[in-house]
Amino acid sequence: MDELKEAIRRAAASGCQALQDLYIRTIFVDSFGHAESSAEGAGMGVWLYQELKRQELQKSVPRLELFEDCDFTGWQIGLQKAAAQNLARQLSETPGNLLTPIAFAQSAIEFLGKAGVTLEIRSKDWAKLMGFNAFLAAAKGSCEPPVFLEAVYYGCEADVAPIVLIGKGVTFDSGGLVRKDYQEMLHMRGDMAGAACVVATCRASLPGPCAMKPGDIVRAKNGKSILVESADFDGRMGLADAFCYATNYNPKVVVSVGTMREEMRQTLGIEAAGVFANNDVLYEQMRIASIHTGDRVWRLPLWQHYTEMAAFLREFLPPSDWLHMDIYAVNMTEGDTASYLRKGMTGRPTRTLIEFLAQFACKSDAQDSSPPPAS
Repeated sequence: MDELKEAIRRAAASGCQALQDLYIRTIFVDSFGHAESSAEGAGMGVWLYQELKRQELQKSVPRLELFEDCDFTGWQIGLQKAAAQNLARQLSETPGNLLTPIAFAQSAIEFLGKAGVTLEIRSKDWAKLMGFNAFLAAAKGSCEPPVFLEAVYYGCEADVAPIVLIGKGVTFDSGGLVRKDYQEMLHMRGDMAGAACVVATCRASLPGPCAMKPGDIVRAKNGKSILVESADFDGRMGLADAFCYATNYNPKVVVSVGTMREEMRQTLGIEAAGVFANNDVLYEQMRIASIHTGDRVWRLPLWQHYTEMAAFLREFLPPSDWLHMDIYAVNMTEGDTASYLRKGMTGRPTRTLIEFLAQFACKSDAQDSSPPPAS
């Protein structure tokens, strides 16, 4: 982690929160030597989830301005990154009875439809036609129909292999027939944090009489059979078919994000996301991105022994480089980890994904602007 940038984020957030409590409408924020980090901390620090509060009880969110015009571009970039993570926080905080799969898809259209992103809301019938049996099995227990949300952005030439982001999107995870306890279920509205970050798969998981049962065998889209050892593993079931579908894009890189295993918190604590990768360079790019954003990551092994865990997803992977982020430990905070993240859902690792993708864009720009070889 870049300690200086993180200190700037925390300082900007603490100052802006103190002024927000005094009902200041416009706050001029110092750059502290790095305008982008200052904007990130300020933007995330003043954000509050209060959509369900009465108007008179809502705290005003101040307008943020750069105090001196030293790096206005960096300031704007920081505000955009903060806004993106705040959107992920908003979606993750929304109660599961309000943010159903269809409601999530509609929210994605609202936020992305005017930004040049093409969205396709795929229905349950489409999933049947495509042979997404693992995806459908995970959603069988819910009265809410599942949705497979496909978002496409064309930012380069058609012959360039794309990067595919896949997110786990269980809008509420009760555990199915393997019931979670009360304390754990309180946080399960955020089990779609992966999809909130990348806007990918989304479906509900409230158990009904047709719910997936331990011992069931399901055939995934690529023909591989899956033995369901726990009905609580619905997230990876849905991701399996999403991985198979990603093959249609012939991707250069696949990045998947999800709240997969509770043990991740016991292994790494609440400060780091577990990362699995089949390519050393790809992991290093993500690690460098996390240094800039303050979202710690830690690499874990993909040994064959772990085919019930992260390596399970590898069985359905397109022939491409792949990186998976398990964000179970970092998607929620009690408000004591960073001053710019109040108690609740964190929206992590949204800014790290943005920074990671920016590395590819900057690399392409550098190649485009490089002089031709001498003849």
